[in-house]
Amino acid sequence: MMEEEELEFVEELEAVLQLTPEVQLAIEQVFPSQDPLDRADFNAVEYINTLFPTEQSLANIDEVVNKIRLKIRRLDDNIRTVVRSQTNVGQDGRQALEEAQKAIQQLFGKIKDIKDKAEKSEQMVKEITRDIKQLDHAKRHLTTSITTLNHLHMLAGGVDSLEAMTRRRQYGEVANLLQGVMNVLEHFHKYMGIPQIRQLSERVKAAQTELGQQILADFEEAFPSQGTKRPGGPSNVLRDACLVANILDPKIKQEIIKKFIKQHLSEYLVLFQENQDVAWLDKIDRRYAWVKRQLVDYEEKYGRMFPREWYMTERIAVEFCHVTRAELAKIMRARAKEIEVKLLLFAIQRTTNFEGFLAKRFSGCTLTDGTLKKLESPPPSTNPFLEDESAPEMEELAIEKGELDQPKKPKVPDNPFHGIVSKCFEPHLYVYIESQDKNLGELIDRFVADFKAQGPPKPNTDEGGAVLPSCADLFVYYKKCMVQCSQLSTGEPMIALTTIFQKYLREYAWKILSGNLPKTTTSSGGLTISSLLKEKEGSEVAKFTLEELCLICSILSTAEYCLATTQQLEEKLKEKVDVSLTERINLTGEMDTFSTVISSSIQLLVQDLDAACDPALTAMSKMQWQNVEHVGDQSPYVTSVILHIKQNVPIIRDNLASTRKYFTQFCIKFANSFIPKFITHLFKCKPISMVGAEQLLLDTHSLKMVLLDLPSIGSQVVRKAPASYTKIVVKGMTRAEMILKVVMAPHEPLVVFVDNYIKLLTDCNTETFQKILDMKGLKRSEQSNMLELLRQRLPTPPSGADGSSSLSLMAPTPEQESSRIRKLEKLIKKRL
Repeated sequence: MMEEEELEFVEELEAVLQLTPEVQLAIEQVFPSQDPLDRADFNAVEYINTLFPTEQSLANIDEVVNKIRLKIRRLDDNIRTVVRSQTNVGQDGRQALEEAQKAIQQLFGKIKDIKDKAEKSEQMVKEITRDIKQLDHAKRHLTTSITTLNHLHMLAGGVDSLEAMTRRRQYGEVANLLQGVMNVLEHFHKYMGIPQIRQLSERVKAAQTELGQQILADFEEAFPSQGTKRPGGPSNVLRDACLVANILDPKIKQEIIKKFIKQHLSEYLVLFQENQDVAWLDKIDRRYAWVKRQLVDYEEKYGRMFPREWYMTERIAVEFCHVTRAELAKIMRARAKEIEVKLLLFAIQRTTNFEGFLAKRFSGCTLTDGTLKKLESPPPSTNPFLEDESAPEMEELAIEKGELDQPKKPKVPDNPFHGIVSKCFEPHLYVYIESQDKNLGELIDRFVADFKAQGPPKPNTDEGGAVLPSCADLFVYYKKCMVQCSQLSTGEPMIALTTIFQKYLREYAWKILSGNLPKTTTSSGGLTISSLLKEKEGSEVAKFTLEELCLICSILSTAEYCLATTQQLEEKLKEKVDVSLTERINLTGEMDTFSTVISSSIQLLVQDLDAACDPALTAMSKMQWQNVEHVGDQSPYVTSVILHIKQNVPIIRDNLASTRKYFTQFCIKFANSFIPKFITHLFKCKPISMVGAEQLLLDTHSLKMVLLDLPSIGSQVVRKAPASYTKIVVKGMTRAEMILKVVMAPHEPLVVFVDNYIKLLTDCNTETFQKILDMKGLKRSEQSNMLELLRQRLPTPPSGADGSSSLSLMAPTPEQESSRIRKLEKLIKKRL
C-alpha cells in the first residue's frame, strides 16, 4: 500500500515539473550546465548504471550516496534562501510603488503652479505691449501716408513738367521724366477710385498721346513723304524723340520705322520703275549696288539717330528685299517671253550673292513675315553627293561653256535670308529645266558618238574592268544641276528636274550600256568532233574576242557603279527637296534598269563560255564508249573544256576585280548551266561498256575538281570558293558520278540493282532509270521488268527526297557494288 502511494506521488511530481521546450531552452541559456541531473530527459536508471557500470564498482556505493545526500542538502539550502528572498521582494515592490505615486502627485502640483504663473505673466505682457502695438500701427500708417504723399507730389510735379517739356520739345528730358512718371503711377493703381488720382492718370495718358502725335509730326516734317530732298544730317531732337518713342506705345515706334524706310526707299522705286532699262534682269546688279550705297549712306548720316536695338540697317535691307521681289515678279510676268536661261541664271546668281552678303552682314532677327523658316540641319550622310559640295569646282555652273561662274553661297540652313528675293524666280524655272533637258540630251548624244569614235575600252587585266568615263561625267553633271536647282528652289522644280534625271538615266542604260553589248550569233561555231579529238593547246573557240569580253565586263562594272550612284542620288534628292515632296522622288525603276543590264552582261558571259564548251560535250556524246578498252588519262573533250575555262575565266575575273560579287554570280550561273547540260549529254553516251563507264567517271571527277577551282583558276592568289557556289557544284557533279556508278553496277540480281539505284540517286524516278538502262544497253524486254520492280520499291515520291539529298549524294558505295568499282575508286585516289 505504501509503495502505491509513493508511486502516485512521484507521478504527480513529474507532471508538475514537466516544462515546455521553450522554457527549458531559456533555462539552459541562462544557467548552462553539464550535470546529467539538470537535463530535461534525465533517466535515473541510466545515471545509476553510469555510476556503477560493474559489480566491483558497488564497493564505493556508500561514498556515492554520501555525495548525493550532501548535494541534496545544499540544494535545499539554496531553495530555502531563494524562497525567503522572494517574500521580501514583494513587500519592497509595494513600498516602491507607493513612493512613486506620491512623487507623481507632487510633480503634478508643481506643473499646475507653473501654468498658472505663465498665464498671469502673459496677461501682464499683453497689458504692457498694448500701447506699443498701437504705436507701431500708427507709425506704419504714417510712413505709408508720407510715402504716398511724396509719390503724389512727384506725380503731380512730373505731370506738370512733362506737359511743359512736351510743348518745348525737350525730348531728352522727357525720356527720363516719362519713365519715372509711369513708374510712380504704377503705385496708384489701387487708388484710381480717388478723383484726383484718376485725373492725374488721364493727364499722363493725354501727355503720351500728345507726345506720340508730336513726334510723328516732327519726323514727317524732317522726312516728308513727298519730295526727294532730305536734311543734311540727323537732328538731336529726333534722336531724343526716338528714346521717347521707345517708352510710348509700340505702334508709335513702328510708324516711325515704317515712314522712315518708305521715304528712304522712295528714290529706289523711281529709279527702277518697270519702264526703265535698269529695271530688267540684265542690270540687276545695279539694284543691289544701289542698296549697298544707301546702307553706307544711312550708317554715316543716321546711324546714331536711331537706337541700336531698332536694327534700322537690317530693316531697310529687308524692306528693300520685299520690294525688289515684288517688282521683279511683276516685270518678269510682263516680259516672260524675253527670259532666257543665261539671263535667268545670271539674275539668280547675283541675287543669291546678295542674299549671302545679307547673311554675313545681319542676323535676320527682324524677319517676321513667316515666309522664311529655319531649316534643320540634315543628318550626316555617307553618299558621295554630299562630299565637297562647297568645293570650287562644284560651285561653278555649267552655263554657256563656263562663261558665268557660280558664286559661293552659304548653305541654305545657315542663311536666314535665303529666298527672300530669289523666290520670285521660282515660277520661271521651267526655262532652266527645259535647258537642262536639252543639255542632257546633247550630252547623251555626245557619249554615243564618242563611244563609236573611240571604240571599246582596251583590255586591262591588271587593274580590273574600267568604268566608262562617260558614266562619271554624267553623274558629275547631275550633281551640278542638283546643287544649282536646290539653291534656286526645293519645291516643284526639283521634282521636274528629277523627272529629267530619270529620263536620261534610262537613255544612258539603253543607248550606252545595253546598246553596246556584243550581239550573240546563231551559228554554233566551235569545233567538229574530229578536230576536237585532235585539239591543240591555244586554239581559240570562244565566240567573243578578248576585246568583247573586256567590253562586257566594263559595261557590267559601269552598270554596277550607276546602280550604286543612282541610289545615292535618290537619297540626296530627298534631302534637298521639301519634306512634303520626298515621296514623289523614286528612282527604283532606273535602278532596276541597271540591274537588268548587269544580268544581261552576266548572261552573255555565261552563254559565251557555255557555247565554247558545247562542241566538247557533243564530241563526248558521240564517242563509241562501248569500244573503250582501258582507262587512261582524261579524255580530249575534258581537256578542251578545261582549256576554254582557263582562257575565259581569268579574263573575266580580272576585269571584274572591282565587282567581286558579280563574278561570283557569273560562276554560279555558269555552274547551273553547264552541269545540267553535261548530265544531259552524259545520258546520250550509250551504250557504255564497263571500261567506258570507268573512263567517264574519271572524266567527271576531273571536271568536278576544275569546276570547284573555277573562281581562282589561273590566279596566283588562291582563294577559297564561296560556299554557295561549292554547294551547287558538289551537288550537281556528285549526281553525275552517282549516275555512272549505277551504270557500272551489274544489273543482276534485279532487286540489288534497283535498290542500289534508289540509294545512290535521291531524285530517283522512272525516267532517269530508263535513261540509265539505255546507257547500259539493255533490251526493252529486260527494261520493262526492272521498271516495274522500281515502281514497287520506291519508298517515297521523288518530291519527298529533297530533305536528304545532301546525305544521299555523299553516301558510300553499297556492299553490292562490284570489285571493279572499288578498284576504280582506288585509281582516282592515287591520281589525287
